[in-house]
Amino acid sequence: MDANGIDHSVDHSVDRSVDRRADGTPRRRGRIGVALVMVLCGLLFATTARLSGGGSIRDESSDVVGVLEERGRQIESLTQDSADKRAEVDALRGQGAGARTAERTEQLADAVGLSEVSGPALRITLTDAPGSALGAVPGAEPNDLVVHQQDLESYINALWAGGAEAMMLQDQRVINGSAFRCAGNTLLLEGRVYSPPFVITVIGPVEEMAAALDDAPGVAVYREWVDHVGLGEKVEDLEETTLPGFVGVLTVDAAVTR
Repeated sequence: MDANGIDHSVDHSVDRSVDRRADGTPRRRGRIGVALVMVLCGLLFATTARLSGGGSIRDESSDVVGVLEERGRQIESLTQDSADKRAEVDALRGQGAGARTAERTEQLADAVGLSEVSGPALRITLTDAPGSALGAVPGAEPNDLVVHQQDLESYINALWAGGAEAMMLQDQRVINGSAFRCAGNTLLLEGRVYSPPFVITVIGPVEEMAAALDDAPGVAVYREWVDHVGLGEKVEDLEETTLPGFVGVLTVDAAVTR
């Protein structure tokens, strides 16, 4: 879906001269060198066996997808722990804070995206093209058949420009500072890995957001490939819809004292 002059010439000439002592007998430097190499190799093999525990060093960590999935499960667990701790903090804040402080906290939570939002919405679903398009569409390449990061960015930016009030990508709330990245045909968002279809759910002025999609150049390009190779696009009007608050970790870029 998103970035040395080395001389590789090899001297093939062979030095056939023999290093000899003053008395004319050949030196044994070569034999000693071979022996040292053999000793070092033995140490290396022993160290390798110790590190691998008698098994293969190329374990599951070489499987990138497996690592990402395991990391995703860990992040889900930590996210739930974070949500539980945040609920405890909110409960304690409500006990000790005055009405004015509680009201201010709620306003900030709404602005940041920590609160639920309800209203009419659009749901956009983007899917990869079928593999059969490779043989049916002249010149089509595998890279043409997948939803790329720039495609998702085009839709998301157009929706914000159209007046979106709250947005969710897959099952996660998108807020200021949210970042996602596509790796192959998978989506990485807040440490979790998702496969297509990719679903954007957005609350806001439905007609204005739909018009913003129609006017966005990046969306227009994607729709050309929808017609050309069969990429999927489905835009649905939703009635009253509720999006959950953001439950990830917030990063503070700047703080202002008042």
